[in-house]
Amino acid sequence: MTLPEQLESVEVLEDWLSRPVPAAIEALAESRGDVIVLGAGGKIGPTLTRMIKRAAPERRVIAVSRFSDDSLPEQLRGHGIEVIVGDLLDEGFVATLPDCPNVIYLAGMKFGASEDLPLTWAMNTYLPTIVCKRFRESRIVALSSGNVYGLSSVYDYGSHESDTLQPVGEYANSCLGRERMFEYFSKLHDIPTAIIRLNYANELRYGVLLDLAKQVLAGDAIDISMGYVNVIWQGDANAMIVAAMTQVTCPPKPINVAGMGRLKIIDLCQEIAAIAGVEPCFRGREACDALLSDARGAWMDFGEPTIDLSTLLRWVVLWVQSGGPTLGKPTKFENRHGSF
Repeated sequence: MTLPEQLESVEVLEDWLSRPVPAAIEALAESRGDVIVLGAGGKIGPTLTRMIKRAAPERRVIAVSRFSDDSLPEQLRGHGIEVIVGDLLDEGFVATLPDCPNVIYLAGMKFGASEDLPLTWAMNTYLPTIVCKRFRESRIVALSSGNVYGLSSVYDYGSHESDTLQPVGEYANSCLGRERMFEYFSKLHDIPTAIIRLNYANELRYGVLLDLAKQVLAGDAIDISMGYVNVIWQGDANAMIVAAMTQVTCPPKPINVAGMGRLKIIDLCQEIAAIAGVEPCFRGREACDALLSDARGAWMDFGEPTIDLSTLLRWVVLWVQSGGPTLGKPTKFENRHGSF
């Protein structure tokens, strides 16, 4: 696959984010029936939903969300996706959703979580109970977060799916609560489920690399106390989430989805600076632990990421330099106390 030097528009970016790879195509061929994506209006949902439709154009694909972006429903319909607008916390609304053998659950709250903790817990722990009761006859792939692990040594691969969970902060604890609800109902109703522990997906409008690039190009001093990260191209994360439809089990199987290996923040900033022709500056001191996930199991099952780090860094820097739009949602990856 020949990769372009840069992605010059939102349309081109979203085309690349929604390109299906073999693992996603094979999973849809194996997982028969329609697909409903709950929480499809967030940063992941639109391109993931498009990827499913592109991989299986004959399949009915349904996107469900409140859709705070009023233009998004029409865009999705233009790609052949059925759209249903409503509040997933409304049990009456969820009861009206069509039966569907395959459910991809993306709903949750992270941004602003510390400003509205009751809503954070409702979204992340109560909503799964509503969904599991409604879709007890379905297969479910549920998005979670690598934050459930807490911090791990920077001298190892990162947290493994079998590690003890030690979440830091209320957001991470609510994510663990979400997982426990899916586990409970999976056992209660024999719902085949996979839980995706995602660590730092990146595209050009959002992600750790965007946060770092903006700081480097602005001449800001970068905090290196969270000295290492995992990053993965959002399109590759989309494909792995779809591919997890073949990995559902009862009780649920947790799957780490993250980039290949741990990346040093100083090295990333120096690479960004070299592309941009500037000098980075830093503050703080690297800690001996960081939020890191070992995703070798997912790479073995679904294939390695298709977009390499150098390409992604170049795309991000050129996007920032050209004034490309962003989602305005800093990852706050450097936060070591779990407040988002």
